[in-house]
Amino acid sequence: MGLPQPKLFLTVEEYLLGERDGTTRHEYILGQIYAMAGGSDWHNRISGNFFKKLDSALENKKCEVFIADMKIRLEPDTFYYPDVVVSCDDPPTDRYFRNQPVLLIEVLSPSTERIDQNEKLAAYKTIPSLREYAIVWQDAPRVLLYRKTESGWQSQMIADPDQVVVFESIGVTMTLDEIYRNVRW
Repeated sequence: MGLPQPKLFLTVEEYLLGERDGTTRHEYILGQIYAMAGGSDWHNRISGNFFKKLDSALENKKCEVFIADMKIRLEPDTFYYPDVVVSCDDPPTDRYFRNQPVLLIEVLSPSTERIDQNEKLAAYKTIPSLREYAIVWQDAPRVLLYRKTESGWQSQMIADPDQVVVFESIGVTMTLDEIYRNVRW
């Protein structure tokens, strides 16, 4: 039996430099990096549908929509890559990450489901600017929306075809048909 190998520890600066030059995306948590897996066609389609609708709705507004490659920073030393980010940073402090997201969307994958519903949910709730976090299933039309209210975080499951997802933080409404357009189960 060999000795346990020490974990690679990177500073924030080393991580950010590596992400700019690298071909594989990594999330960064307390000095450790975790490679990101690729997404399915359903995952990609759903993320794209969100981006298309939100980007169009926010045209000529202060907030910006990013998909897949924009990191968010949770102070002081954690970086995640949400599937969709709506940020209203003014002005952004860095071109490669955002500090003030108002809406985050994660499309569940089998390999990330537990992390998105637990670890990221808890971490995202600590972001002062965040108003909403949506967890989206890719294998069934279901969206779990968390919204920050005066009395704390509230959740709403949207799974009925007649329901709509209302993103109050940016004033945009989406139907499940819009979210799952061209997803062929």
